[in-house]
Amino acid sequence: MMWKWIGVGIYMLALLAIGIAASRRMGDMRDYYAGGKKFGFLAAAFSARATGESAWLLLGLTGMGAMLGVQAFWVVVGEVLGVAGCWLLMAGRFKRLTDRYDAITIPDYLEGRFRDGSKKLRMVSAAALVIFVTIYVSAQIDATGTAFESFLGVDYMTGALVGFAVVMAYIVSGGFVAVVWSDVFQGTLMFLGLVILPIVGITMIGGVDEMMAGLAAIDPDLTRLSGPGGWSTKRVLEIIGLSLIGLGFLGSPQIFVRLLSLKSDKEIAPGAAVALVWTIVADSGAVVTGMVGRTLLAPAGFRVEMLGNGGQNVLPLLVELALPAMLVGLFIAIVLSAIMSTVDSLLIVASSAAVRDWYQQVKHPEIPDADLVGLSRKVTVALALVSLGVAFTVATLVPGRTVFWFVIFGWSGIAATFCPTIILSLFWSKFTARGAMAAMVVGFVGVPLFKFGAPALPEIGWAFSALSELPPAFLLSGLAGMVASLTDPVGQAKLSDIANELDEAAS
Repeated sequence: MMWKWIGVGIYMLALLAIGIAASRRMGDMRDYYAGGKKFGFLAAAFSARATGESAWLLLGLTGMGAMLGVQAFWVVVGEVLGVAGCWLLMAGRFKRLTDRYDAITIPDYLEGRFRDGSKKLRMVSAAALVIFVTIYVSAQIDATGTAFESFLGVDYMTGALVGFAVVMAYIVSGGFVAVVWSDVFQGTLMFLGLVILPIVGITMIGGVDEMMAGLAAIDPDLTRLSGPGGWSTKRVLEIIGLSLIGLGFLGSPQIFVRLLSLKSDKEIAPGAAVALVWTIVADSGAVVTGMVGRTLLAPAGFRVEMLGNGGQNVLPLLVELALPAMLVGLFIAIVLSAIMSTVDSLLIVASSAAVRDWYQQVKHPEIPDADLVGLSRKVTVALALVSLGVAFTVATLVPGRTVFWFVIFGWSGIAATFCPTIILSLFWSKFTARGAMAAMVVGFVGVPLFKFGAPALPEIGWAFSALSELPPAFLLSGLAGMVASLTDPVGQAKLSDIANELDEAAS
């Protein structure tokens, strides 16, 4: 137990040191929310990947690997496609346009792109960010408590509070700079952990063939890409749902603010290479870790219930089984890295929406950026406290939840609200402010609708349940934006010069 606490302690001290160092670079709100737009490709790519993965990679995807076997690789396919689309198709256009509009937040970009002097688009996007980001952060805090409980035997709420306090300490002091620097550190830990652990496990089993044979002996369905029951309609819809999880990378604010913070568009090509390699290796490593854990744990009087809801206990169990005590603390730090690298990024995005995009730009445009750093820090803490309250409430009311479900709901809400809007804004010159408003509102409402309402429909509810909430909400959001834009001649007249801007951004 001592070694575990030593590993966690060193990790948390490193984060606090990063916060202190980053605080010395804090001059104004541009630094607090966008790092002064001075980051290189390596920092942006590692930060984007660490932020985009969160607790679900270490606990959720490893659990899926244990429970679903090779079928979980459909998630890896979806992630790779999403990351490729983000960096190869959208990043260059987005970076050049945000520089043109001198944007430091996503609502800044939207207001510039749509020539929206009414501030309505900024207010709607800021409100959506604050709401869904708060849910997403609460999911990460929930995962922190689960991690402390699983690895260290610490009470759930105590663990959540410890992790919460550390994040608050470095993010409030160092802002976006501390977030990116800590993400590089944490993303490196996550990458190494998901390379080393499956290799150790496969070596213990005797090789990949022996692992697959062991899984087949437990359940032949674990070795089939189709999963249980073969290629039924329901199974195809489930696989489509898993493969489309990468849609969230195509415009989610917490990812795209990394692209915005790059020092130039010349950083995008090498950043894409780093992001894709990281995703392929780390995500595949997470699935294999789950498969290895299921195989190694099976012989010793194992019951599948030991894996916990959604298999999310497989990583702690495998680490205890396969590694010496002095390395267990390191893997606890790696799990916490996955969680905290997302919490800090999301809080910065939500705080920027409240302070920059609402308080300053809508209510008090006369206040200069330099006077708002203190308020930004206070709002960051306030939003974090609300997220903490949501996490504890969900933990009390939904004891059977999984990390994967909780995280994906918040992720889907952000993605369905913003991704169709960002995609259309980059590629379609006829996309208007009214269309963007319709897309965001429909995406925002669509996620809870397709999560809780549509699955209860008679006859067809099973299809929505199998597909999950993100794909239909995403599609409906995009369609709403297109229809509203095509019926908005006044809005299109305001954008008579936008086609040239989009052409220049594409070059």
